[in-house]
Amino acid sequence: MINLCTQNQKSVINKIKNGNLDNIAMSESNLIDDIILSMYDNGILECLNKGIEDKRAKNIVLPFDLILTLSIAAKMKIKTSISDIPFAISSHKVLSKLGYNIIDTNGDLKSELMKESSIRFLLGKYTSEDLFLSYNKCVQNYILPKMNAQPSIHILDCTNLEVNLKNDNYEQSTVAINKDGNIARGYKLGTLRGIVEDTGVIEDICFGDLKTHDLELTRDMIRNSSVFNYGDILIEDRGFIDRDLINYLKTERGVDTYVPLRENMDAYVMAVSTAISEGNWQDHPTRSNQKITLVKDLKEYWGSNCQNEDVELIASVGWDMKDNRYFVFVTTDTTKNARQIILTYELRPEIEEDYRQLKDFWSLDKFKSTKLNMIAFHIITILFGYLFYQIYTTLPEGEKYSHKCLPVVLKNYKSKIMPHLIFYAGNEFCIISITEFAELYNQCNEKVRKRLDLIFEKS
Repeated sequence: MINLCTQNQKSVINKIKNGNLDNIAMSESNLIDDIILSMYDNGILECLNKGIEDKRAKNIVLPFDLILTLSIAAKMKIKTSISDIPFAISSHKVLSKLGYNIIDTNGDLKSELMKESSIRFLLGKYTSEDLFLSYNKCVQNYILPKMNAQPSIHILDCTNLEVNLKNDNYEQSTVAINKDGNIARGYKLGTLRGIVEDTGVIEDICFGDLKTHDLELTRDMIRNSSVFNYGDILIEDRGFIDRDLINYLKTERGVDTYVPLRENMDAYVMAVSTAISEGNWQDHPTRSNQKITLVKDLKEYWGSNCQNEDVELIASVGWDMKDNRYFVFVTTDTTKNARQIILTYELRPEIEEDYRQLKDFWSLDKFKSTKLNMIAFHIITILFGYLFYQIYTTLPEGEKYSHKCLPVVLKNYKSKIMPHLIFYAGNEFCIISITEFAELYNQCNEKVRKRLDLIFEKS
């Protein structure tokens, strides 16, 4: 049975003196626990409580945000088993701040405390839509305001989350041709990445099946997202080209779009021919083998069904002199020059790096269950963990990790055993330094010492 374990220093010390002790754990200093502690100190963990509704019975004493915090910490430590969740935090400093942990009253600290069935029961009260909306609400309404962060540049993209093609038990999964031209089964995740200082955060998400086109999956999110403010920038790739949507963002939301054109589009052909005929080339800001130039007045060459509502477009045309190829990047912000357009669009690969890390390191697409709400819980806890690390790098205590991805940082990070012990007795725990415990041990009679020695041997 899983119960709440509360911190009670005086009570546990008295139990130790009487030999009434269940288990002992060493305190460990590690980066993930430091990040969780930082999120606590900066009020980010509190946002989980505000943004995610606790749908359990009112008499439940196990704090919902504790379950979420432990689950997120487990994902950050690449612990994929549900039974790892109770042990996700091993730092006495963090446990002392939280004041809680989870114990199994029928077992010991090495038993499987949190079985999949218990998580299934908890998450049975939530649909996948509930969980995805909760992530968005948490980030947009609480975490970003708490950080005093309001991203003005947003990057849109989708990524496939593929599962076993032969396993049709994955709820609401579909079969489609993936980007490599192969038949695949799975889902699709759409995201908006907001640029915050020198890093980025996944600020808005949507979810669908693999068959859904990227644009159709994200259309409602793009039109209605609360992350957009007047004067913001949205960067897209060719998969999201839609004239009506670009018009809407500019006229209704005041958001300027940056998007590359396809070679078969009239606006592309006109932009390239104009660039060649005018010959006003300048050096590309980041690529020595390319030139760029600005082309204006492209509105009439890319029309919607209501052309009188079309907003003006300008383009930065890139010329790859080595391969004699041309690239056209358009924007609705007619105040920009060719260099500014290129430098803005070159922010887009950052979201592809997000996806690479989330899959390769965080196992975003490795699901332990075929149930959709379990899949959703897996996704949002990973995204929260990724968000926590991104936030951490913007804070004074984590700024030394700025511009470094978590996999690289962890590879070079050395955990340390701290001179503290965590003692568990009944539904309580306490934290004592090794020096203090040595004094306490000497005060105990021989019978209690033997009991303590036996627990140490088993721990």
